[in-house]
Amino acid sequence: MDSMLPPEVTALARRVVEENAAAGRTIALAESCTGGLVAAAITEIPGSSAVLDRSYVTYSNQAKMDCLGVSQDLIEAFGAVSVACVYAMAQGALERCEADVAVAISGIAGPDGGSEEKPVGTVVFARLVRGEGEPEAENRQFGEKTRADVRLQATLCALELLLP
Repeated sequence: MDSMLPPEVTALARRVVEENAAAGRTIALAESCTGGLVAAAITEIPGSSAVLDRSYVTYSNQAKMDCLGVSQDLIEAFGAVSVACVYAMAQGALERCEADVAVAISGIAGPDGGSEEKPVGTVVFARLVRGEGEPEAENRQFGEKTRADVRLQATLCALELLLP
């Protein structure tokens, strides 16, 4: 066994490392519901140190505020699982390092924590490229899957966003 992660995750992580290395691009992550899985996938790949600058696992709202500078007012107004929050997370990650691109992830993996407005399986992503205009943001609904399935799908989606 070459990896503790599913083959589809390591295959995509390998592409992220190889393609970003070829582009001379470094990345940063701001993870919440994935709890560091995206960084774990990337660091499974030899040569990842040339690409991954850093990863913030900011699971709690307090960590988002302390580590990434997300404002309490923003979290109170929109919630931690919102486009506004993940944009602020990605922006905070880029402001704290020299990486070229940051991806942020926040969501509700379940089985608890969902609401009618934001059910379990809701995951929000943002990608911000240094020096480029507006960030890309996406609100995904992975549906009534297990916690592990939601986290896996979120990890795959985040890895895709890291491709140049």
